[in-house]
Amino acid sequence: MNRHSVILFLVLLAACSKEKTSADKPYFSTWEHYLGDPERTHFSNLGQIDTSNVANLKLAWTYKSGGLQEGRTTQIQTSPLMVDDLLYGVNAAIELFAVNAQTGEEIWTFKPSTKDESGLGLNRGLNYWRTDGSEPSRIFFSSGPRLFAIDSKTGKPIASFGKEGHIDLREGLGRDLQKLSVVSNTPGALYKNILVQGTRVGEGPGSSPGHVRAYDVLTGEIVWTFHTIPQPGEFGYDTWPAEAYKTVGGANSWPGMAMDTERGIVYIPTGSAAFDWYGGDREGENLFANSLLALNAENGERLWHFQFVHHDTWDRDLPAPPNLLTIHRDGEEIPAVAQVTKSGHVFVFNRITGEPLFPIEEKAYPSSKLMGERSYATQPLPLKPTPFARQILREDDLYAPNRKAFVDDLVPGNDSDETPTVLEKFKSITSKGQFIPMDTTGVILYPGADGGAEWGGAALDPRNGIMYVNANEMAWIIKMKALKNDDGNLNIGQSLTQIHCARCHGGELQGLAGIPELQNVNLRLSMDSIQTIIQKGRGAMPGMPNLSEDEITAITEFLSGMEETKDHRTEKVTIDVPYTISSFARFKDDRGYPVVKPPWGTLNAIDLNTGEYLWKIPLGHEESLDDPNVPVSGLENYGGPVITKGGVLFIAATKDEKIRAFHMKTGKQLWEDKLPAGGYATPITYESNGKQYIVIACGGGKMGTASGDEYRAYSLE
Repeated sequence: MNRHSVILFLVLLAACSKEKTSADKPYFSTWEHYLGDPERTHFSNLGQIDTSNVANLKLAWTYKSGGLQEGRTTQIQTSPLMVDDLLYGVNAAIELFAVNAQTGEEIWTFKPSTKDESGLGLNRGLNYWRTDGSEPSRIFFSSGPRLFAIDSKTGKPIASFGKEGHIDLREGLGRDLQKLSVVSNTPGALYKNILVQGTRVGEGPGSSPGHVRAYDVLTGEIVWTFHTIPQPGEFGYDTWPAEAYKTVGGANSWPGMAMDTERGIVYIPTGSAAFDWYGGDREGENLFANSLLALNAENGERLWHFQFVHHDTWDRDLPAPPNLLTIHRDGEEIPAVAQVTKSGHVFVFNRITGEPLFPIEEKAYPSSKLMGERSYATQPLPLKPTPFARQILREDDLYAPNRKAFVDDLVPGNDSDETPTVLEKFKSITSKGQFIPMDTTGVILYPGADGGAEWGGAALDPRNGIMYVNANEMAWIIKMKALKNDDGNLNIGQSLTQIHCARCHGGELQGLAGIPELQNVNLRLSMDSIQTIIQKGRGAMPGMPNLSEDEITAITEFLSGMEETKDHRTEKVTIDVPYTISSFARFKDDRGYPVVKPPWGTLNAIDLNTGEYLWKIPLGHEESLDDPNVPVSGLENYGGPVITKGGVLFIAATKDEKIRAFHMKTGKQLWEDKLPAGGYATPITYESNGKQYIVIACGGGKMGTASGDEYRAYSLE
């Protein structure tokens, strides 16, 4: 029996004991883990606040965490922790704090020295490691490329961890550290004295690899590494070109992960390989991009995997941690893992063997028309549960087909006769559902690039296997563009800008929902400032140190309107991909409304024992919409739900900047409150001194809404 067989036998043997869930665990009043527990259920067995009294919730305290910057969009996406009456969170400047969980009074703050690291990314949560008394308990906190171990009582770095209390996440990836852009937005998963950590990397050509590392929580030393882009001799190596492991990036785990602490198995979702939208340089299936990995948490050995998208060219990263649960079927209890996707699907597996618990079909799709691109012939789709977001945008689905269209390749506010209507624009592009290859005329990605499901993820009631997941119903238009002019020459600065900047700033660099436009950036920033930001990043934008000095200069001169003064069509700069994004934006009408009929955002309850829906409701409302046929429109949303023993689901997430409570059995709304800024984070709940609290970070900054810095706590009077 080989080593893998022994490990699989041991985990199967462990499964013979009665399955334990969060609902079986002793009563707890803290919120010690990201999203509630290692299983990432978002569930609390607190029941003081219930369906009969939730309407009486009042504001208990607020904490202004700081970090706002004049004239700049910031966000707080942090789902905080509460341990031993201290609440730990992160502000808009990616600084850590602890406050009294009953009053919001500040206890300490930790402000990492950023040195010359300008691109700090975002922070969606923390890890807490509880000591046995021989070492101080610690908070693991990421800022930019550094992962800190902070004493939970004092707020001071623990000097014995790494170098003066931190490690550099760029180290150990097997490439030139100075050319890597690596941050961590989301906490990893703890097993004994091991922290398994994922990272966020770039999504363009030349991005950093997304290998998963496990660290010793005491020393910061790497315990094991799993190569998500396999190297020679490793399983999956033959699903890439032979030299891909040296140059291709991505395939990283940015959304977080779940841990089966009893069996010692960590479940890791991964994202797309880079470049997101064109894969001519990475022909093949591309394991382990777009996969759910089940690894032995002690040594990183692969137990099983499932790939959700083969050779991804649609940016279909897995967007959220999986949920661990127990499925009840035919009198049997099956340990399971469920994974939601951007495309609006739920895949459910036996979490020991990887066997699908509902049928999955490998469906054939057309080939790509782009030069050099070879699409994979089939893609997997589950037959049950049915998708929680609509899959194809048809003409009958258009909400206001005769309104003027408003997408990124049209001029905002242009009401001339040349501006097409929504229907005319729709008829000029392809809309045939999932996995239609991108082209140079335009393809509808529906649900859009931000889901379906997003990083807030799903909640899972461990008592009964019911999943609660919020979803976006937004169509995006994706259009590719060849990087050669009609004369066959390359406009280097413009081409590099399209490759590396259009992904976030829009196909025409016009800005996207809180991300600034670059068309007039030379009026705001000097050439030196532009060059520094490209290289080092700023705020949520990561730097691009992988670009050469000549490439950065070419981009800077193009953005500054000075490219024609110098000739960059030289051998110094080469373009490695023949296409880039021309259009990348939400498909809306001239009022700013999605072109699809409402609802534009939903909240769904799905029984994963049977795969059947219990209810589906619109989530949020566009108050400017004057339509008697649409009493509740639903809205685009970011951030997930928290669910409770009291039968109440809490969620903010929506563009209307409200937090709401819903009846878990019926979906009926029971309470809401207006927030000072959008709550684009997942709430938490805990008990302190006999009182249950609900806390939400109000950071705003997404979808064009104002930024904020307030944490809000609610309780019963």
